[in-house]
Amino acid sequence: MTPPVFAHGHLRLYLLSLLAEEPMHGYEIILALEEQFGGTYTPSAGTIYPRLAKLEEEGLVTKSADGRKTVYAITDAGRAELAARAHELDEIESDLNDSVRRLADEVRSSVNQAMKSLRADLAAAAREARDESRAASRTVRSDLRDTSNGWLRDAEITLNDFRHQLRADLRSMAARDELTPELVGELKVQLDGVRKSFFRID
Repeated sequence: MTPPVFAHGHLRLYLLSLLAEEPMHGYEIILALEEQFGGTYTPSAGTIYPRLAKLEEEGLVTKSADGRKTVYAITDAGRAELAARAHELDEIESDLNDSVRRLADEVRSSVNQAMKSLRADLAAAAREARDESRAASRTVRSDLRDTSNGWLRDAEITLNDFRHQLRADLRSMAARDELTPELVGELKVQLDGVRKSFFRID
């Protein structure tokens, strides 16, 4: 099981430290935390807003309306608690650095696994396309009346089937947030390699 990003009570104190810099609305706080983690972690609204509400109940933050947004600001009591626990912020920063490294390692591992899976799928699809093309060619050669047109028709059917399956796989990856610019780049390289290998292009 992946350990939590923040140790118990640390997110509460870190929210106070963010609000000590300037008042923010909830989404700005979420973006600030996402930036701290280099995009590897984005806290949910269900994580942030209940803690802000608790801080407000304790008199450590206040909230006010700014148009359609709610802005949170630290109170004097919040600053006093932050000052009293300033020594803990160094520990939190150290823990955050460890969390960033851990999350980055997990992201790299996930991308590597997805790349391996994509390469294997592309290789299998290429083999299947070649096998189907060869089978189609053998069938078409037995029909001398329509040799050229038959080859072209079967090759296009094979290519369309492959394209539809690949498109479905890519959409599935995108729905799971597994599709990245790196994977798209790898896809282009692999498909170009398949084309060159199949048509014996140097």
